[in-house]
Amino acid sequence: MSSSGMTRRRFLSQSGGAAVGVAAAFIGGRFPASALGANERINIGSIGCGGRGTSLLNDIVARSKKPGSGVAAVAVSDVYDVRREQARRICGGKAYKDYRRLLEQKDIDAVIIASPDHWHARMSIDAAEAGKDIYCEKPMTYTVEEAKEVAQVVGEKKRVMQIGVQSCSDDIWWQARKIIRKKTIGKLLWTQSGVSRNSIEGDWNYYRIDPNAGPHNIDWNAFLGSAPKRPYDPDRFFRWRKYWDYSGGIATDLFYHRLGHLQIALGPEFPKRVVASGGIYVFHDRETPDTFHTMIDYPTDHTIVLLGSQANRQKVPEIIRGHKGTIRFEETGLVVQPEKEFEKEVEEMQVSPQPRPGHMDNFLQCIRTREKPHCNEIVGYRVMVAIGMGVRAYREQKVMLFDLEKEEVVPS
Repeated sequence: MSSSGMTRRRFLSQSGGAAVGVAAAFIGGRFPASALGANERINIGSIGCGGRGTSLLNDIVARSKKPGSGVAAVAVSDVYDVRREQARRICGGKAYKDYRRLLEQKDIDAVIIASPDHWHARMSIDAAEAGKDIYCEKPMTYTVEEAKEVAQVVGEKKRVMQIGVQSCSDDIWWQARKIIRKKTIGKLLWTQSGVSRNSIEGDWNYYRIDPNAGPHNIDWNAFLGSAPKRPYDPDRFFRWRKYWDYSGGIATDLFYHRLGHLQIALGPEFPKRVVASGGIYVFHDRETPDTFHTMIDYPTDHTIVLLGSQANRQKVPEIIRGHKGTIRFEETGLVVQPEKEFEKEVEEMQVSPQPRPGHMDNFLQCIRTREKPHCNEIVGYRVMVAIGMGVRAYREQKVMLFDLEKEEVVPS
């Protein structure tokens, strides 16, 4: 597919789009907006009530039942009547087919967005412009260009945004961040990570197709949105991650998680060059590859390699390599191993994770304090640049370069 085809869904302003300079923000910081009082209730609306959306909705409802929680689920939205009604019963709030009607509800302070990837940007921008804070499931957006605009709008509207990479709130990555910032392992060289699964039927095919679903109870055109118009297809609706129209496959579903928490440890950074490879080697019922690898080079002379397959579960361990030492991540924590040449300078150590508020806890806290959450719009944007470049590199069979000054992807 051509570059113009890949960006056909762009809705950035053509008279300037997102302003260059989004990268100037940082992890932490504070929004200059009024904070909710400690006793004020945070009312949440949930957009997208499939498996992940329902799980997050159940979490909010469970929290609301605890004394002094200060949070409530008050509205839901979904284009599928069955899911929408189920979600309405879970929270007891209002239900909307059109998410824009939910955003008009004045008492809603924040929204959870758990729709297919190709809707994340439009919904996030609409939510920010409606004055709502945002918890958006990963990936942040479908394209790099969309992520750039979302980051800009969220910043301009002074909204709190958390991308749903739950591991970004795991303490082990913040411990690694401290070690790296102290230059304990020396100059960073390269990092490896990835996700591997296996199944008989193929990843994502375990999503059940409701035989009673169809255009009579699904707003198919609303699901498609800006994606190409097609006749109703239950596989595309229930297993949308298999198709390029709505998802980046392994990259946006699985690699975004890994790169998200690595950016916490390493520090968020735009890539300079990305390549990718792989293919559909086993499961030929899809468009996105069942085996996918990407290599991301950064301006600081550091490379991240992400490897993944949906047809073999033997994954690579997560390792951060420096000139003087290496950080390995294990179930019990992390281990720092010195290189032989630097054994007298680098102490071998084991670090166990410490208690830390969870990802949703972090988001809710930041709604009150107006601080930036762990996987905020800036971290999410930089992760999306690398992920999106990897998808384009694979689809266009080109090396993708990033113009840091313009914050634009440039095919080689």
